[in-house]
Amino acid sequence: MTEKQKNESRIHLGLSWKLTSQNSRLAGSSKALVNLTWDPEFLLLGLMDDTVAHPVLFLLFLSVYLLNALGNLSMVVLVRSDGALSSPMYYFLGHLSLVDACFTTVTVPGLLASLLHPGQAISFQACFAQMYFFVALGITESYLLAAMSYDRAVAVCRPLHYTAVMTPRCSVALVGASWAVAHLHSLLHTLLISALSYPRFAPMRHFFCDMTVMLSLATSDTSAAETAIFSEGLAVVLTPLLLVSLSYVHILLAVLRVRSAGGRRRAFSTCGAHLVVVSLFFGSVLSVYFRPSSAYSARYDRLASVVYAVVTPTLNPFIYSLRNKEVKGALTRGLRCRAAPQEEPEESSTFHT
Repeated sequence: MTEKQKNESRIHLGLSWKLTSQNSRLAGSSKALVNLTWDPEFLLLGLMDDTVAHPVLFLLFLSVYLLNALGNLSMVVLVRSDGALSSPMYYFLGHLSLVDACFTTVTVPGLLASLLHPGQAISFQACFAQMYFFVALGITESYLLAAMSYDRAVAVCRPLHYTAVMTPRCSVALVGASWAVAHLHSLLHTLLISALSYPRFAPMRHFFCDMTVMLSLATSDTSAAETAIFSEGLAVVLTPLLLVSLSYVHILLAVLRVRSAGGRRRAFSTCGAHLVVVSLFFGSVLSVYFRPSSAYSARYDRLASVVYAVVTPTLNPFIYSLRNKEVKGALTRGLRCRAAPQEEPEESSTFHT
């Protein structure tokens, strides 16, 4: 081979290597663009890995959801329609019932669907929308529980000053602050967690998009989101818990000064029922969200989520509302008003005859 032919072969090999390297770089950049433009998709595996009990659980949770909707929506309608339920306590109860009905609607329909068809896919946008409303409604409920306990403490400990303290403006301010703080808190955590990186397809051992689950699935650094949950999130959750605790301590001290044994027994019965519901709600929330991600347990989180997302919102209208004599009276009046028009034609006909 002559020197000229050797030079031509070298040039040909060099061009071939350049073209190959350029093609590989283009292929790598196209893959990077694909990675940047995809939307992760999550696969909800449901409440239990074993599908044998799914039919029984479906009937159970469907019954609980219908009971929840009936109890909470009935309370909302009663508070709005009956003038006798115009005190601040019932104003708070009406908002609590509305929050509870929406709170369970965020998660339970998806739970029922996963019990019928395990492995439900949910998009990135739908997942974080569900997480936003779940967190916002859950925090709103905790602050409404605090407002209700403060209202009861004022009524029991300072009955003569109740109307001066719990004015309509004060009640509206407490409810408005509950909604505002909850939505700002939820927006912060949703933005932080949605900014993390996730795999293209991510199986999720849960029945809804929860913060702890999303943190466990993330492939990028989660330290900033975890710090926000442990600092700002802990402050937001502990504030209503502290207010509830202080309010019931004042109530119990006031009840102990009551001379009537029957009055003390009724008061302890009512406060005890309230404290059981509050303990279930705050205890399950604290045990799920405020622990390091290394201690994450899918099985425990799913069971604890059922307590604060399904059980306590269903118990609230029966513990706080339907045991109350005024609520029972309003419900009786509402049923009588519905039955009254059926009797009017007979009365008018006998009158004319």
